[in-house]
Amino acid sequence: MICDLCPRRCGALRTDTAGEGRCRMPALPVLARAALHQWEEPPLSGTRGAGTIFFSGCSLDCVFCQNDQISHRDFGRPVPLSRLREICLELVAQGAHNIDLVSPTHFAHVVCALLEEPLPVPVVWNSGGYDRVEVLRALEGKIDIYLPDLKYLDPALALRYSGAEDYPETAAAAILEMYRQTGPCVFGEDGLLKRGVVIRHLILPGHVPEAKAVMDWVAAHFPPGAVLFSLMSQYLPLGHAADFPEIGRKLRRSEARSAAAYMSALGLEGYCQDPGADDAAFIPPFDLTGV
Repeated sequence: MICDLCPRRCGALRTDTAGEGRCRMPALPVLARAALHQWEEPPLSGTRGAGTIFFSGCSLDCVFCQNDQISHRDFGRPVPLSRLREICLELVAQGAHNIDLVSPTHFAHVVCALLEEPLPVPVVWNSGGYDRVEVLRALEGKIDIYLPDLKYLDPALALRYSGAEDYPETAAAAILEMYRQTGPCVFGEDGLLKRGVVIRHLILPGHVPEAKAVMDWVAAHFPPGAVLFSLMSQYLPLGHAADFPEIGRKLRRSEARSAAAYMSALGLEGYCQDPGADDAAFIPPFDLTGV
């Protein structure tokens, strides 16, 4: 295939066994882990866990990526579509409340094929927010819950830390399309999210003003409670963050408190991570579990 799935639209040749372009991935899905995960937002993890499937490769170049081993160093194993569906059903059999597809953007063609036959639990599209609206439209009716990042609204920050100056406008348009598809959040009697959009933002050290700008954008574009907002304070200076002195440290508790207070003042409904989430122990081991 000649690929234009992600906003890079690099036209890379992707065969079943090899890939070029920014994601470096073949056409077949490459997986690093598939397992129940207890550390997503509460209405996703529930009591038994989300059925997370971690795809390898990424079209973003986030210098601080906590999943650097799979996103940039490409650890993982290619599997056929039939095996991917088996994995989904195995996770459901283990009690997964949903199937949580992590970093699926560059495998959107695989996800479309996978979901031609619906799965028995909600499907979560868990992306960095750097998604093409046209590709998302091809997923309409197949994805129940969208879980995008909104990393930046400042193009200069997006270029410096993710190599994507167009990230703000691209992610904003993608999130509006996601909401158009799902509408306001819908919960089941069990309190679990069945449909809707949850917008994540990871606070970067020294960049609380950017976190506040992101929250302002969310408050301005969605009615109260229509989407959930997840304010994340789990930042660790991993990946290549040490090459950027201004973010080469952990988040200060005062920064997390300031951002959380702003979220509360805006009246955004959602979640703030507890202190202590900035621990490498919360990063799942990428060891081909479940693959």
